[in-house]
Amino acid sequence: MLPFSQVDVFSSHALLGNPVAVVHDADRLSAEQMAAFARWTNLSETTFLLSASTSEADYRLRIFTPGGELPFAGHPTLGSAHAWLEAGGAPRVPERLVQECGAGHVVVRRGERLAFAGPPLLREGSLDPATLARAARAVGVAAGDVVDAAWIDNGPGWLGLLLPDADAVRACRLDATLAGELMIGVVGVGPGSEIEVRAFCPSIGVPEDPVTGSLNAGIAAWLAGSRLPTSYVVSQGSALGRRGQVHVEVVDGVVWVGGDTLTTVRGEVDLG
Repeated sequence: MLPFSQVDVFSSHALLGNPVAVVHDADRLSAEQMAAFARWTNLSETTFLLSASTSEADYRLRIFTPGGELPFAGHPTLGSAHAWLEAGGAPRVPERLVQECGAGHVVVRRGERLAFAGPPLLREGSLDPATLARAARAVGVAAGDVVDAAWIDNGPGWLGLLLPDADAVRACRLDATLAGELMIGVVGVGPGSEIEVRAFCPSIGVPEDPVTGSLNAGIAAWLAGSRLPTSYVVSQGSALGRRGQVHVEVVDGVVWVGGDTLTTVRGEVDLG
């Protein structure tokens, strides 16, 4: 039996954020066991806390969706950091944690709420016309109605579509077959600087992710300081009955993505 937590991320109220399942002390588990448990939980992500393999890191994290392993993801990073601290983890530097994962080392800042430093973009720049047209159609939008578009991949593979306003984001409807392997994030700004985001990722077994840290980090790297301010709060998840709040700020060129975290389930899990 291994200790287990389920943490609600990007909400200060239980059941309104994005849950992540966290298995502690998972060094003895195989990748096959991890993948099987992630398929069984059927959450956007399931994570496994392991001993760090480098002296710079406080712990190592493996992140699985129902469809496979990711090198990095945002809400699992915050939820797993919360679970590690709650279980008695003591970081080398009190004000921050260093997570080792497939994308390298990710810094998690402690404060009013946990916040991670967005990793560098692995792919950026404009979309080719065919990909833009396909991505737009996949979320029910005409390509001509897209204000801007770019690759904003910091690990999972995201591309971003800037829509005319928040209502256009809320009106999106996914065609999973057309989306295929594309990981599509959409963002729009409404009255009163309201910022709405949605994340569509059917290729990893998650048609729509409720609240998404990695996508919001990519959006900030793309748009903060130009079409978006350098400090703002994103709303995400309303289409799925959630009320996620993602706190984003850019400080000295570093994108920080933060959110409230709350443990909703504690116990043990038997993975055989």
